[in-house]
Amino acid sequence: MIHGVKGDPRFEIRKAVPSRVAEMLHAGEVDLGVIPSIEYAAGDYAVVPGIAIASRGPVGSVRLFHRVPVQEIRRVALDTSSLTSAALARILLRERLGRDPEYVAMAPAVGRMLEAADAALVIGDPALYHDGDEPRIDLGEEWTRTTRLPFVYAFWAGRPGAVSPEQVGLLQASLRRGLAAIPAIASNYNGFGPGRADVSESYLRENIVYTLDEAEAAGLREFYRRAHAMGIIPRVPELRFHADR
Repeated sequence: MIHGVKGDPRFEIRKAVPSRVAEMLHAGEVDLGVIPSIEYAAGDYAVVPGIAIASRGPVGSVRLFHRVPVQEIRRVALDTSSLTSAALARILLRERLGRDPEYVAMAPAVGRMLEAADAALVIGDPALYHDGDEPRIDLGEEWTRTTRLPFVYAFWAGRPGAVSPEQVGLLQASLRRGLAAIPAIASNYNGFGPGRADVSESYLRENIVYTLDEAEAAGLREFYRRAHAMGIIPRVPELRFHADR
């Protein structure tokens, strides 16, 4: 999402892991950030329209690996990297099991996690490139199967008025440039080792949706509704958007 604005003097880019980006935004250290969708419920923000990191089926990079049949899951190790994915797992498991398993936070290593728990939620490269034979549930696919809606993992957000309509247009144009550069992005990214460009390009093209349309907005609202019903977030936030041109 930032590929197209790299080097643009109209933006000062600060890179950080998603949780740190959310912290900087909450603290007012940055005007705008790509934040995990659950963080939107923790502040007074507006969303840059039209841009997101989402899925409309299997996502590949958010997976629940399990060593026992799903109905027997009692303890789940959660990747500490993503509160949004952890909330998604809690929502889907309660609906699937009719109860809440015990959850423990762990570093993302599937083997060690499954030694300590019945199931392991892993995101990002550890999920996408894991080559073990453990049974797994793709949480993007499970969400869409049960709700008929996309799932939105992250988007640009900032305090209302933080960006002008012109800047919104620049961000939307940067997404188009980034989409055109997917082959180069994939070939320059090593992931869990060299020689994975084909996997990375397939993931970026086939698993990830970069738009924030009405369907994605509906998926976001449903996620917030379910998360609030479970007490994961304090409120169901209204979706507000920065003005575009």
